[in-house]
Amino acid sequence: MSFPKPFYRWRPHPWHGLSAGPDAPDFVSAFIEITPFDTIKYEIDKETGYMRVDRPQRTSSLPPALYGFIPRTFCGDGVHRLAPGSKKADEDPLDICVISERPINRNECILKAKVVGVIKMLDGDEADDKIIAVLYNDNIWSQVDEVSQLPDVTVMRLEHYFATYKNIPGEKPHVSINGIEGAAQAKLVIRAAMRDYEDHYGG
Repeated sequence: MSFPKPFYRWRPHPWHGLSAGPDAPDFVSAFIEITPFDTIKYEIDKETGYMRVDRPQRTSSLPPALYGFIPRTFCGDGVHRLAPGSKKADEDPLDICVISERPINRNECILKAKVVGVIKMLDGDEADDKIIAVLYNDNIWSQVDEVSQLPDVTVMRLEHYFATYKNIPGEKPHVSINGIEGAAQAKLVIRAAMRDYEDHYGG
């Protein structure tokens, strides 16, 4: 019996077993962990590659876009150097938000996304950038090339979500947003995260 190529006898690890995409950093593969319908913060388990429950969302704010990460990226020294004010990067895969016109209501899916910008974010003293992208074959948003072409309210919702999603009543917020930058800067961050992955994990 013959199998199509590539064929995986076992499920590949979403972080290490998938690719960032042949056209990265212009177009990237995104593994989706959370949808705009999720009231639970799901996160990839780094050891097994399965989804785990990180925490229930504390407030009524839900992610305004699909939220996940770019496979085979690692936020290390290269990403840190692109984040003024950071002492290090968070040593996680690079986060990505993907905007689509049609609702996608399931996680653990892979999609192709066009990179249009980046939210420059610090979580404490760690660089924790969020790439902004659009679904590459979307009927509405696929024509967007720059974050400046998105509606202001769409970007505002993304910024507000990440500025508040870790807030705990009675405690001082430790997340800060240091601006929204365009596609060129986003691609620099992706390239740095891909190099950091190679440096940390090898080829």
